[in-house]
Amino acid sequence: MKACNQCGKCCIKYGGADLSITREEINMWELFTPHISEYIRNGKAWFDPDTGKQLAQCPFLETEAQENDHPVRYTCSIYHDRPEDCRHYPTSISEMITDECEMIEASDINNQKKAQIKLDILMIDSRPPYGDV
Repeated sequence: MKACNQCGKCCIKYGGADLSITREEINMWELFTPHISEYIRNGKAWFDPDTGKQLAQCPFLETEAQENDHPVRYTCSIYHDRPEDCRHYPTSISEMITDECEMIEASDINNQKKAQIKLDILMIDSRPPYGDV
């Protein structure tokens, strides 16, 4: 498994209007990071605070300027305060394969059980192991 190259596929696919957020997350954002809670309406993410319209993607997903024909890199401006769903991704090798995650290598596809163990270790600080999610 390769290191994340910040391709943004996961954030673009899962970070939009269907992103699941919890009441606890909303409460914490209201208390400590109100600039995030401004984008929440009726317990759902992401809404333009000025117009109230649903946004197509996370307003905190940013692109990093690249030089010499390098692919665009994405960053999260609320990384340490991001929703739990974001913290938990990726959960499984099969999910990564389906999503065409650029961390996946041929050896991961050929031995998914071994790759899943490796992924669970990699993600130990972000989420429970796959079987426990």
